[in-house]
Amino acid sequence: MNAPVYTTASLKAELNEKGWRLTPQRETILQVFQNLAEGNHLSAEDLYEVLKAEGEGISLSTIYRTLKLMARMGILRELELAEGHKHYELNQPYPHHHHHLICVRCSKTIEFKSDPILKIGTKAAQKEGYHLLDCQLTIHAVCPTCQRSLLPL
Repeated sequence: MNAPVYTTASLKAELNEKGWRLTPQRETILQVFQNLAEGNHLSAEDLYEVLKAEGEGISLSTIYRTLKLMARMGILRELELAEGHKHYELNQPYPHHHHHLICVRCSKTIEFKSDPILKIGTKAAQKEGYHLLDCQLTIHAVCPTCQRSLLPL
C-alpha cells in the first residue's frame, strides 16, 4: 500500500533490477525532487530551468525521458494541473500521501489528505490483483476569489 521512500541507493537497485542503470542525470533529477519544498510541483520545463541555474547541462529531451521513466516506476507522481501540461512531484509514502484541489481559472492548487480515498484505491487495486503505486484524486473547481470575480457588479 505504501510507496517506498526513494534514495539514490534504492533507485539504483530498482533500475539495475530492470536492466537499466543509474546515470548521473537520473541521480541529479532525483536529488532535485528530494530537495523540492513540500507543495511544489515541477514541469519538465521548470526542472530544465532549475538544472540550468545550477550549472547542469541536462537536455530537455533527457529530462522528459527521465520524468516519464520515474513516473512509470512510481518514484514520481505525474500530475495534470490546470496549466495544461504535466507536473511532477516525489511520490511520498503514507502519511504524506495527498490529493489536489485546483482552481481552473487561476490555477491555485491546494493539497489535501484523505484516508478514505487511499483506502478505496488500495481496495480496488487489491481486488484486481494490482500492486498500487499511487492513488491520487484531482478536483477541478473554481476558488472563492474567482467565484467573486464572476459575479455581476
